[in-house]
Amino acid sequence: MRGHDEQQEEMFSYVSPEKRVPQDHPLRGLRAMVDAALQEMSPQFALLYSHYGRPSIAPEKLLRALLLQMFYSVRSERLLMEQLGYNLLFRWFVGLNMDEEVWDVTVFTKNRERLLAGEIADEFFEQVVRQARTVGLLSDEHFTVDGTLIEAWANRRSFHRKNDPPSKGTGARGRKLLRDTHESSTDPESRLFKKSTAGQAKPSYLGHLMTENRNGLVVGARVTESGTRAEREAALAMLQQLLAARQNDREHKEREQQAVTLGADKSYQEAKFLSGLRQLGVIPHVSEYGKETVQWPNCLTREEREHPGFASSQKKRKLVEKVFGWLKSVAALRQTKFRGRRRVDWIFRLAAAAYNLVRMRKLIPAVR
Repeated sequence: MRGHDEQQEEMFSYVSPEKRVPQDHPLRGLRAMVDAALQEMSPQFALLYSHYGRPSIAPEKLLRALLLQMFYSVRSERLLMEQLGYNLLFRWFVGLNMDEEVWDVTVFTKNRERLLAGEIADEFFEQVVRQARTVGLLSDEHFTVDGTLIEAWANRRSFHRKNDPPSKGTGARGRKLLRDTHESSTDPESRLFKKSTAGQAKPSYLGHLMTENRNGLVVGARVTESGTRAEREAALAMLQQLLAARQNDREHKEREQQAVTLGADKSYQEAKFLSGLRQLGVIPHVSEYGKETVQWPNCLTREEREHPGFASSQKKRKLVEKVFGWLKSVAALRQTKFRGRRRVDWIFRLAAAAYNLVRMRKLIPAVR
C-alpha cells in the first residue's frame, strides 16, 4: 500500500538527540575525550567570568562548537551557527537542547575573545596530551620537529612603509630588512616570507609542531613570526618545555631515563642549533645535505650520524607532514582568518588538539 505524502508538522518529539545519535558514531568517542578535558578545566573557566550579571555562553559549548568547525571543515562561524540551527548531530555534540536558541554569530565571536584572553587553547591542548600519555600512546624519548607556512589574512598590496621605522635594523650588523621598514595595514604582525626559493613571498606566519614518533601525535605547537631562524628557535623552545615537564613527571623519576632523540629535515642542519640540542642532552637526528653541496656544511658528528636510531627517526619524520596536511585541508588553516600572532597561535594550538583527538579515537581501541 502506498504511503501518503503528508506535510503536516509534528508538534512534539519524544526522541532525544542522545538517542538519535548512533552508538558507533565517531563523534561519540570524541565527545567523551573532550568532556573529560573540559571537566579538568572547569576551575580555570570559573576565573574568566564574573559571579554577577547575565549568564554568558558556557565556555564548554564554545570550545565544542569550535572543534566541530574543524572536524567538519565549516569555513565560517556564520555557517557554523546555521548548521547548529538544524543539524541535530551538531546540537548533540555542543550540548544544545532541541528547542534551545542558537547564538548570534557576533555574540559567538565576542565570547570567543574571552577564551583567547584566558589561554584556554593551550590548557586544552595539554589536557589532550595528558590523556594520550595516560593510555600509553606517546613516546617519551623520540620526537620530530618541523614548521610550515600559514598564510595571513592580508594581501601583498597591504604592505606600506612605516611612519616611524627604527634607526637600527634587525639584520646582520644592524642592516635594515623589509620587516623593519614596511608593515601590513591589515595584519601588522605578519611578514612577507617564502620557505622555498621557487615560491612567492606571502604575508604569513610560521606554525611549528613537535610530534612523538610512536603514533605521530602532537606534543608541542606554537606560532611565530616568519623568519629564517624561527623554526630552529621554536624547536629549542618547545624541546626545553617538553624536557622540563618530563623531569617533573614522577613516572620518569622512578625509572631510568633514556636518551632523547630529535628528528628534523635539512633546514635544521645548523651548528648553533645542533649545539643547543647537545647542551640539552638530546641526540640530533637531522637530515644532512648531499656531498655535492659545499655552501651548507653538515655538522653532525660521526657518532650521531651512525646512531642506531638515525634511520628510524628519518623514516618517522614524515608523520609530521600528515599533521600539517590535516591542519591545512581539514581544519582550514592554510590561510588563517585570525589577525595577530597571538590569535593565530591560539587557533593553531586548538587545531593541534583537534588532530590529536581524531587520531586518539582510532588508536585507543587498538591499545585496549
